[in-house]
Amino acid sequence: MTFNAPEQFAVANKAAVDSLVSLANTALASAERIAALNLNTARSVLEDSVANTKALLGAKDPQEALSLQTSIAQPNVEKAVAYTRSVYEITAQTKDDLTKLVEAQFAEFQKQVANLLDQSSKRLPVGSDVAVAAVKSAINATNSAFESLNKAAKQVSEIAEANVAAATNATVKAVSATTSATKKKPA
Repeated sequence: MTFNAPEQFAVANKAAVDSLVSLANTALASAERIAALNLNTARSVLEDSVANTKALLGAKDPQEALSLQTSIAQPNVEKAVAYTRSVYEITAQTKDDLTKLVEAQFAEFQKQVANLLDQSSKRLPVGSDVAVAAVKSAINATNSAFESLNKAAKQVSEIAEANVAAATNATVKAVSATTSATKKKPA
């Protein structure tokens, strides 16, 4: 295998551009999903606000208005929680996609460095094997550190996801309990 720096440089540049395009497309797809979610949420909020205002204006007395207001609260909280959950899911999916791209890029980089090191070591003077071994050891340590950080990031992400789910469920339950208690109060 021959060492041809200009060709390898061109291949590396093309790979870098392809990676940047993939990253940009992932980010744009995420932004598009968030924009669509925001537009649909804004439309829904407007429609609900009009309907709720009409219902409140049609109340015959303050007790009916209070009862209507209480019945409006729970669906609004549930919709807010659903919106937050959707934003979280989009961002989590984007993070996963970007992580996969970075991991693939890092793996390719590792492979290229290993190939370059192997090619270079064949041309180095006798006795250079200690320096090559030291570089390989540094690369292995870097790989181990990257894998450890990646595992830690995944664990943090899983914990955050569990916490979001627990907080969401607790919020919905609290609003449901409050709404139920308010409906049961005698007039």
